[in-house]
Amino acid sequence: MRNNLFVIDTNTLISSSLFRNSIPRKAERKANETGKVLASSSTYDEFFKVFICPKFDEYISRQTRLEILFEFKRIALFIEISERITACRDPKDDKFLELAVAANASCIITGDKDLLILNPFRNIPILNAVDFLNNF
Repeated sequence: MRNNLFVIDTNTLISSSLFRNSIPRKAERKANETGKVLASSSTYDEFFKVFICPKFDEYISRQTRLEILFEFKRIALFIEISERITACRDPKDDKFLELAVAANASCIITGDKDLLILNPFRNIPILNAVDFLNNF
């Protein structure tokens, strides 16, 4: 393990927020307990824009989602991106690689196959939540 800095992608953060006893929630909790979860302006903006969508109203209220978003913003370690990366087959996911590289992250936690296929990326492991829980 390097420096206990963790990148968590948007879908994993949303699953963690919606389902409190889920594997993604356990992974996010472990990341926060053992280190810091990272964000950049672009990763946070995506989390905010997606999570505030009305489609999540049936799971938790908009107000609760806003509280989760602002709490995440308060505790996350924000990093300036120093390098543009175009390595992922889904260009929307490059922002997570950029964040991980900029911070020399310990790993990226994701369920996204477009990111997982790149494991490891520049010696940074890309793990699903189960593998993160088992290996960190």
